[in-house]
Amino acid sequence: MGPDNTTPSHPQPSYRGSCLCGAIHYEARAEIKGASHCHCGMCRKAHGAAFGSYGNVPVGSFSFTRGADLVKHRASSPGVTRSFCPECGSPLTWHSEHGDAAAWMSFSLGTLDTPFVPAKALRSIHADSVPAWHGGEWPHGPGAAGSA
Repeated sequence: MGPDNTTPSHPQPSYRGSCLCGAIHYEARAEIKGASHCHCGMCRKAHGAAFGSYGNVPVGSFSFTRGADLVKHRASSPGVTRSFCPECGSPLTWHSEHGDAAAWMSFSLGTLDTPFVPAKALRSIHADSVPAWHGGEWPHGPGAAGSA
């Protein structure tokens, strides 16, 4: 095995994604870890939805491959930065400078262009912040009441 723990029969995974308007593209060159639905108020506002869905890769495995000069960054709280496309508003990344999280880049799973099938169900974080209008019990899953 090479230094990146890959072999010719097990290449390093690569996921590609982009914003809604296509101005910004990115690549995540590692296995996606800790995929989650975050229900905190900031993620709900950033995504305009009941939660933001994120995947995580080591910081050095994530890069913008087109439109990097267009990406806008905003400090959403002390030590936390979110990035988005200023043209279409797509939320792209979330990064914390705090503790173990500093080693990881979180990106919006909804912006993936490459198929991603998680090994296990996405976990919900800050589930105590699920808005009342979302309805039903969280988490919803296949076959659960209220799921599609």
